[in-house]
Amino acid sequence: MRLQTDMPQREQEQVLRASEVGTYAYCAQAWWLGAVEGIRPSNTRRLRAGQAAHERHGQRVMLSAGLMRLAYLLLLLAGLAGAGWAIRLLGS
Repeated sequence: MRLQTDMPQREQEQVLRASEVGTYAYCAQAWWLGAVEGIRPSNTRRLRAGQAAHERHGQRVMLSAGLMRLAYLLLLLAGLAGAGWAIRLLGS
């Protein structure tokens, strides 16, 4: 999305990113200070630590979803093996 304003051409070319929309939705003043005034947060170390924690959490969620699919597959295979065993036992 491109911003269309009465600003000079160079400033009109700025791209509005989803993270900026999220920042604005959370706190419009924080967005204004960063995007318009150019003021950066003073707690960048904590922000980086939070970002790293979210990335680790996302990886764990993906791993958990994969393990859950594997568990369902193994359960299905065990059920099929048990059904095959029961059919062979009853057929003898």
